Amino acid sequence: MADPKGFLNHGREVARTRPVEERVKDWNEVYVPGSLLPIISKQAGRCMDCGIPFCHNGCPLGNLIPEWNDYAYREDWSAASERLHATNNFPEFTGRLCPAPCESACVLGINQPAVTIKNVEVSIIDKAWDTGDVAPQIPERLSGKTVAVIGSGPAGLAAAQQLTRAGHTVAVYERADRVGGLLRYGIPEFKMEKRHINRRIEQMRAEGTRFRTGIEIGRDLKATDLRKRYDAVVIAAGATVSRDLPVPGRELNGIHFAMEYLPLANKVQEGDYVAPPLTAEGKHVVVIGGGDTGADCVGTAHRQGAASVTQLEIMPQPGEERNPGQPWPTFPMLYKVTSAHEEGGERVYSVSTTHFEGDEDGNVQWLHLVEVEFIDGKLTQKAGTERKIPAQLVTLAMGFTGTDQENGLVSQFGLELDERGNIARDADFATNVPGVYVAGDAGRGQSLIVWAIAEGRSAARGVDRFLTGASDLPAPIRPTDRSLMV
Repeated sequence: MADPKGFLNHGREVARTRPVEERVKDWNEVYVPGSLLPIISKQAGRCMDCGIPFCHNGCPLGNLIPEWNDYAYREDWSAASERLHATNNFPEFTGRLCPAPCESACVLGINQPAVTIKNVEVSIIDKAWDTGDVAPQIPERLSGKTVAVIGSGPAGLAAAQQLTRAGHTVAVYERADRVGGLLRYGIPEFKMEKRHINRRIEQMRAEGTRFRTGIEIGRDLKATDLRKRYDAVVIAAGATVSRDLPVPGRELNGIHFAMEYLPLANKVQEGDYVAPPLTAEGKHVVVIGGGDTGADCVGTAHRQGAASVTQLEIMPQPGEERNPGQPWPTFPMLYKVTSAHEEGGERVYSVSTTHFEGDEDGNVQWLHLVEVEFIDGKLTQKAGTERKIPAQLVTLAMGFTGTDQENGLVSQFGLELDERGNIARDADFATNVPGVYVAGDAGRGQSLIVWAIAEGRSAARGVDRFLTGASDLPAPIRPTDRSLMV
């Protein structure tokens, strides 16, 4: 193990963030560059090397966490990188964006602050890039088989990289103008600078993966024609249909889905715009939805110079400690203060929007809300609690309901859906159409980045076996596996 007394001698330390007044003036990542490396060896040494490492159960990738913690403690960065990449294609993504269910399942977390697994992970991969330990893995021979991957988010990229390394010729189709899916346009720059995506794409290109951007399967290219061109297809199109809020006034100008608002801010950082066509500058902003996407809207609004930012959540405020109904090692619902929340704004819980009010020009000006409570499991409005708050820009960040069906992809393939509206698949991630597979949120529903990568890796094994009759590729999860939650 790393340090037998590490968890006794050292407390938990995490990455330092830059001062709020500094970071809200730019779009760089919020963490102090280089602040982790001086402390990460001791932090990795807090790992207990448990007989049964429950952190593995928390992470669907099956990451070899005690092993790379030990290497990081010893500062053997090459070995740590090898162990990290053994189960995860893109640890620089998960190390920045994953909510770390592995830490919730850490055995040390039973009665102490858990090991900073996520910080150790990102330290290892950043060091690996700096020292040249991340290199293209070019297949020794080609199979002669071709695969199309629809979607370039984490699931699609993971499937594509695994299949390319297995010797197949892979082309990734992305409807946006750049590769990355929601990693590119849904995640703000201050959470993950897009240079991390760019260098992974260059690695994949060097390995042989091809990318076709600006092509939406179903609209620009019929799904049936795509199937004829390739020996197999992997659908990793995500769950991109945003959940709407059908209340009076929804049609007013200034009310947008989060995924209409956030990509425009990212396109400014890509150099497409000098200023975003949709901005929070000088406006009273209301974000509906208390999750990570809502927090991304909050941080973006701060950087655009909003007059005020209010985030609404229909559920009660979570506690800061585990409640008895969410015991270790499950992933608990806790009150979380993200970097965006540190930067200001107000968070309001247990409220529901009743309607919007606009001006004579049809622009939203006010949001009317009411306090709610759960009585016998039913959401009930509290009488006499109605009020209105200023709202000149409203972003709807209430999650996603499924994969896009309007573009024709589902109908043109003739795909069957499950009872939740996701694309149905069998134990090998195969759909009802021979040679067509599905990975990520399109089959699982809205989930975490670690689950998307795990699905991409697992679906790649199914495709490889379909094409060659057998496969040595790993499959960390089954389609029916779910998060370690109560």
